[in-house]
Amino acid sequence: MKTGNWKPRYSGLLLAALLAGCGSPSPGQRVNLSGFSPGFKQGYADGCESANARGQRRDEGRYKTEADYMRGWNDGFSVCRR
Repeated sequence: MKTGNWKPRYSGLLLAALLAGCGSPSPGQRVNLSGFSPGFKQGYADGCESANARGQRRDEGRYKTEADYMRGWNDGFSVCRR
C-alpha cells in the first residue's frame, strides 16, 4: 500500500473548494431590498449602476439631504463594485 499519494489529489480538491467560496456575487444577482424605504432602494440602484458604469449616477441633492438615499447609494456602490 502506497502512502503519501493522497495529498496532491485531495489538496487540489480542497483548494478548488476554498476558491469557489471566495467568489463575489455575480453582477446580475438580485438583492432583497424589501423593508427598505423607496429612497434607500433608489439610492442602491443608482449606486450599483455607478459601480458598473464609466460615469457616476447620483442625485446630488438627495445624496446631501436624504440619509436613506445616501446610505442606499453607498451600499449599492460598495456591493456592486466587487
